[in-house]
Amino acid sequence: MTDKNALIQPDRGQKAVAIHLVSKDGAKDGLEQFIKGLSVSQRAALEAQKFVGDAGSHAILPDGDGWFVAAGVSDPARLTTWCLAKLADVLPAGTYRRAGADGAKAEIGKAALGWIAGQYRFDRYRSEPSEEGPRILLTTEVKAIDAMIAEGEAIELVRDLVNTPAEDMGPGQLETEAESLAKAFRAEVKITRGEMLEREYPMVHAVGRAAGRAHAPRLIELEWGDPKHPRIAVVGKGVCFDSGGLDIKPGAGMLLMKKDMGGAAHALALARLIMGANLPVRLHLVIPAVENAIAGNSFRPGDVLRSRAGITVEIGNTDAEGRLILGDALTRAGEKEPELVIDFATLTGAARVAVGPDLPALFARDDKTAQDILDAGLSVDDPCWRLPLYDGYREYLKSDIADINNAGSSGFAGASTAALFMDRFVPKGIDWAHFDTFAWRPAAKPGRPKGGDALGLRAAWLMLQRRYTGEGR
Repeated sequence: MTDKNALIQPDRGQKAVAIHLVSKDGAKDGLEQFIKGLSVSQRAALEAQKFVGDAGSHAILPDGDGWFVAAGVSDPARLTTWCLAKLADVLPAGTYRRAGADGAKAEIGKAALGWIAGQYRFDRYRSEPSEEGPRILLTTEVKAIDAMIAEGEAIELVRDLVNTPAEDMGPGQLETEAESLAKAFRAEVKITRGEMLEREYPMVHAVGRAAGRAHAPRLIELEWGDPKHPRIAVVGKGVCFDSGGLDIKPGAGMLLMKKDMGGAAHALALARLIMGANLPVRLHLVIPAVENAIAGNSFRPGDVLRSRAGITVEIGNTDAEGRLILGDALTRAGEKEPELVIDFATLTGAARVAVGPDLPALFARDDKTAQDILDAGLSVDDPCWRLPLYDGYREYLKSDIADINNAGSSGFAGASTAALFMDRFVPKGIDWAHFDTFAWRPAAKPGRPKGGDALGLRAAWLMLQRRYTGEGR
């Protein structure tokens, strides 16, 4: 049953302000045709607001004792996720519905998610949070409402976790989030910390051991679902703050490092979607949670760490810590023999140089899995871009004294070499996909405010739905 306060609600004929979608060019839904149906006063209002049907623009027009909205979109017949997101941000609080060209009710499709996401606010630290009321959008697509709300809540979860400063979003808080999910969906949680962590997950311990007691490292695991169903693992990098360690970052490089647990945020959100939809899988969520701090017991350049897998790793750079903790986490996931492993990590600056902030870099062993994710991303306006797991670059990770080095010897192919490092810790024969995501919006776009954001989450979610239920948009 849809919550009465939900931003998307069933259209049962209740009072609502009409939104007429208009394209700048077009026949049936074009601006010229729309203007023909307006009164003289409405045309004057349209002209006064300089509305010409540009995508993302809108005008408010009088209608007897009330008013309605004209909104520009590229194609009213093919709505995108974000085409109504700006409206959801700027219209007055109230209830709205889309009106068709003939005034009848019309579908909103994918735009429902943008309507939800466009109203996101992060007010936790404001002394005077916004008291602006919600904009509710009505739809006749009742069966799709709960799924859209679930995706909207998953995006909000990622944004909230990433936006929260490191002092309030350390390893302990990630543990609390996992426990909250477990309680909501009757899952099992296991936390490994202290001496047990040092013994069983030595790279997670080494990276996190310099942090204060309040941010002590740990490995978080959650299991859910029927053991008879196909087993999948979702792994997320949980570096709650990254100073760079002894290879310390410059001050400017640390400003966004509260977001270095963005992979863990994505993994928690994906787990929530999987359990909420009762996807027929046996889920294993794995999050190595640490703070890469500086102290007298920090791990050092030149150290050799022994991993859970028994692979020895020479430390070429303490700021390449994410791949270390993921190495132990991926080893743990592989021990359960899943048929699919998906990991999310804010791993390399090289990926951002290659594909920019909007596109998660995707690495995958299996071509079909990669294509399924890419296709799913395009279907839900959550695009990804595949980069190569090129064997020729493995030589960049050679060590003179250990099995592998955590930092590439070349300045080239940084995202690929990081992925190849992690590939060593995923057992052979397991289908594995790795998202090197930014988890951040450096500039606001409609429905996507500046700050933490989910990038690659919905692509992975739709791929999983299609694979394990045969359904999905």
